[in-house]
Formats: sequence, structure tokens, C-alpha cells
Amino acid sequence: MTHHPVTARDEDAPIADLIHPRAISDADRIRFEGYLAEIFTALGLDLSSQATADTPRRHLRALYEATIGYEGDPKLLTAFPTVCHGGANCELAQVVEGPIPYFSLCEHHALPFFGEAWVGYVAHEGIIGISKLTRLVRVVTRRFGVQEQMTHQIADELTRMMEPHGVAVYVEGHHLCTQMRGVRELHPKTRTTAFRGTYTEHAALRSEFFDVAGLRRPA
Repeated sequence: MTHHPVTARDEDAPIADLIHPRAISDADRIRFEGYLAEIFTALGLDLSSQATADTPRRHLRALYEATIGYEGDPKLLTAFPTVCHGGANCELAQVVEGPIPYFSLCEHHALPFFGEAWVGYVAHEGIIGISKLTRLVRVVTRRFGVQEQMTHQIADELTRMMEPHGVAVYVEGHHLCTQMRGVRELHPKTRTTAFRGTYTEHAALRSEFFDVAGLRRPA
């Protein structure tokens, strides 16, 4: 593997174009594990037992895996030919996928947040495999970030990749930064939406998106 740290330029680049593995050198890994051991010890964790001696190593590895989205996903680049034949129906027929489970890390506290996402789009000159919608959600969420921003990133990236007539994204999340600390609410749920294209113009289409996704709550 080639070491390729994430840069500010990468953060601004299209997500599907960022395909590069990360790697941590042995020297850096030892140094990072030392920092973690120092922090854990200062906070009260006894690292002298058999059960905890490898906790810094395991924690670093867990963080690495939880942020695997920075490496991209080459299978996101696959698209299929057009299904759009013109006419009004072409701009109204939706593809909706969800719930798509996700796990992410809050960029403010580095604590987990998790939940489910629903993604819909109205195709134009191409369609994307259903599994690609799941891959897109996972590439975007397996990073440090905030739910509000990630919701719009999913919408913007699908718009860039497919150039559809419209995109709708709905995300629900439980944030441990508000459950384990701060206000310590036990059952808060944050809901965010993002709409692009024809969804912004047709309220009925947005309403149908929630119906098709099974998100409509009983009155």
C-alpha cells in the first residue's frame, strides 16, 4: 500500500473520483498507539492487564476501519444505459432505496453516530445499480463528518455521477455525542433531507418519495 494522507484538496474533490488506499507506516503506528496509551492512562484506564494491554492498538485499528470511506469505492463508477424515453413520466418515475444502515463519526467529538438513509432519484440518461446507492451512502458516511453535511454530499454526488432529473435523500441518525455527554438525551433522533432537481419543483414528488420509502407516519 502507498501512504496517501487525506488532504484539503481531496475533501473538495468528487467522492467517486477519490480511489486511493491509505496506510500507516510502522513508525507512525507505534507513535499513534503511544499517544493513545498516554490518553487512556490519563483518563483512568489501567493498561497493565492482559485484557487492556492491546487496547491502544485495537482502538487505532477500529478508527482506521470506521473511516474507510476516505479510500473511496471503485465500484461506484459503474453506470448503465439510459431508461429515459422522454415524456412527463420520465421526470416523475422514481427509484427509491432504503433503509440503508450507516455508521459514522462526528467530526466535532469523534464519537459515533448511526442510523439509516433513504435515497431516491428520477433517472435521465442512465441508471445506477441498486447496490451502488448503498455503496455511495457508505463511502460518504464512513468518515468524520456531520449528518447535515453528509446528507447533502450524498445528493450532490449522485447528481454529479448520474445527472438525473432529480435526487431525494432522507437520513435519520442517533448521535452518541448528545447521548453519552452534553444534554444526555437517551432517545434523540436527528432527521435531515436534501432535494435536487425536479424534487425541488414538485411537492407531490417529494410526498411520493416518503410514501414509497415507507416513511409516512400515521396521522
